[in-house]
Amino acid sequence: MQYPSNEQEPGRVDVPQGTIAYRVAGPAGNRCPPVVFVHGLLVDNRLWTTVADRLAERGIRSYAPDWPLGSHHIPMAAGADLSPRGMADVINGFLAARGLDDVTLVGSDTGGGLCQFAIDTDHRRIGRLVLTNCDAFELFPPPGFRMAVEMGRSPLLLWMMMRALTLTRVRQGNRGYGPVFSGRPDAGVTRRWIDPALNDGRIRRDLAKVMAAVRPADLVDVSSRFGEFTKPVHLVWGDDDAFFPLEVAERLQGAFPNSTLVIIPGGRTFVPMDYPDEVAEVVARAGGLAS
Repeated sequence: MQYPSNEQEPGRVDVPQGTIAYRVAGPAGNRCPPVVFVHGLLVDNRLWTTVADRLAERGIRSYAPDWPLGSHHIPMAAGADLSPRGMADVINGFLAARGLDDVTLVGSDTGGGLCQFAIDTDHRRIGRLVLTNCDAFELFPPPGFRMAVEMGRSPLLLWMMMRALTLTRVRQGNRGYGPVFSGRPDAGVTRRWIDPALNDGRIRRDLAKVMAAVRPADLVDVSSRFGEFTKPVHLVWGDDDAFFPLEVAERLQGAFPNSTLVIIPGGRTFVPMDYPDEVAEVVARAGGLAS
């Protein structure tokens, strides 16, 4: 399965923890709420390329940062707090640095879990939340990812894991990115996702910090306050995901007081890549733009 290269406008912005690179698409100065995407571990802004293109066609401006989750190219400051709560500060710091308000915050995979920390930390700039298949409740990480996260707590073991993923059959197979796609992933894209952590010890340091601080109990604690977030929450969920089954979305829908759920038959974790039209439709509707 081939995906378009991201040809949207690049930018950089400084936050207290370091510099965040991002892509922006869509017209400036419109009345639609801005969209900010949050990807997961060992993924970059390419996860959102086609979704961002679809939104731009509808006049919606979106920002797709490369968060410091292992596929970023700009290392964070050595002392940066990259725990989930620290990453919530990075996300909110990005919104503040770009002057974004009434944001539609869209999260996938680990990024969806980080969005939950972000709304729990400070949701003043967040107008609504959209979650695709992602970490939630005690699935932080889900069982299928726990060994990788445990290994990733050590920069040395993390480098060994990255070396193993240079083998295309491993990277594209069941021990790599294969199970998170409905179709066959683009080998060139997945290789670009592992190269930063493979080649730069500072990127491995950042990723190891994130992985070392991932604890299920912390996200369970956050979920106990979902009832206090009364802004709209829109869930768009693939129903063929071995890591984040549909039951997780149904629990999230029940936990948030103002929520909707759209089910994507056959979708897996990376529904933004496999089903960009459906995801873009939910994001557009979340921001008040009907078809």
